[in-house]
Amino acid sequence: MTPSNALHDESGSTHLDSTAHLMDHITSRLGSRLGLISPDGSRRQAPENSSRRPAPDSSRHPAPHPRHGSRQDPRSRPRPTLVLVPHGSRDPRALATVTALAERIREQRPGLDVRLGHIELNEPLLTETLAAQQGGRAVLVPLLLSRGQHVKRDIPAAAADAPHLATRVAAPLGPHPMLAAALHSRLVEAGWPARPLSASARRRHAVVLAAAGSRDPRSAADTGRAAKLLADRLGVPVVPAYAAPTDACARTVPEALAALAAEGRTRTAVAAYFTAPGRFATQSASAAPWIAAPPLGAHPTLARLVLHRYDEARAPDGAWAAEQHRLTAV
Repeated sequence: MTPSNALHDESGSTHLDSTAHLMDHITSRLGSRLGLISPDGSRRQAPENSSRRPAPDSSRHPAPHPRHGSRQDPRSRPRPTLVLVPHGSRDPRALATVTALAERIREQRPGLDVRLGHIELNEPLLTETLAAQQGGRAVLVPLLLSRGQHVKRDIPAAAADAPHLATRVAAPLGPHPMLAAALHSRLVEAGWPARPLSASARRRHAVVLAAAGSRDPRSAADTGRAAKLLADRLGVPVVPAYAAPTDACARTVPEALAALAAEGRTRTAVAAYFTAPGRFATQSASAAPWIAAPPLGAHPTLARLVLHRYDEARAPDGAWAAEQHRLTAV
């Protein structure tokens, strides 16, 4: 006869109807567990026919380590700091202008860390800006319109003096079609016809593209290409000339204006190929026989071009290396 309070084993399938049976069952189970313990205290492998549920295979779904063994999604990495590198000027309007340009860049790309670092004459200097950044990455975007010693030597040297930062130096802003668009816009602001010129008007109009000048012949080549881009856009001759002539950049602004006047160009404008006001921009504008456009300044297209150069420098190594080769080629 089975007692009314019959006990069951763990599976609920074996009836244990006496104390003796219960003790035998406990002894049997305890013995099977003790058999898995080695004399040295370590645990032996359970037999293949063991009724115990197998442990989960951790190799199929390894648990991620909280700190190591996982890669961060590159898209989640903080963006490099954009360090805008103007030349610097004693004209107080220059600092105000590049500060406004930096703010416009921030507006176009919210959340991007944008800082100023001047080559000379204004604070903060580039070396100070780089030293103040504790670590991480930075892209240095020259606020310069052509190649020259600042792009080739001075800015890379400042980056090399900041070994605590991973830095890249972007290409100078020019030449580029976006610069031609911004120059056209500034000319229209100064009084250049907003509509396309007629054939007869094109014979009377011309532009002198006034730049600073450099001893580096690559700077003259870049300014010449910028003049061609603007000429293609306007449909009139655009002649590069320089406020501080050198052997490489020999034509002065008055000389260029006189040559165009001799050709019958009675409507010649001076386009300021400068990023900010300063002595050279003022000097060039004063020579204009008709209208003189202001410097590029904080033009929204210039801000977009700065971000374009920043993105180029962040591109995969192949694209970046090709651009650096162009910058350093003789």
